[in-house]
Amino acid sequence: MGKLSSSLENKICNWIESCLQNRIQRVVVNYSYSEWSRVICGIHQGSMLSPLLFNLFIKNIEDGINSAVFIFEDDTKLCNTAQSMEDVNKLQADLDKLTV
Repeated sequence: MGKLSSSLENKICNWIESCLQNRIQRVVVNYSYSEWSRVICGIHQGSMLSPLLFNLFIKNIEDGINSAVFIFEDDTKLCNTAQSMEDVNKLQADLDKLTV
């Protein structure tokens, strides 16, 4: 089973990699076309990969966060009560963890 699992993981990784590499795009406005340009980051809109990769990206987002975390689609909110500077610092520390 281990070899099958590893083989499947490799195929999935190769498939995702092929969807993210060697992409180009251009902009069209009123039938005027820009030059083709390489895409070096992001996932094209409407991709089947977008929800999957987003869920993998946020899977552990709450780890190490002390505040309440609310996630809806691509919106994440931290909630906590700040009654002292220590509370403010704790909330700021949580925010800093999310930006790393």
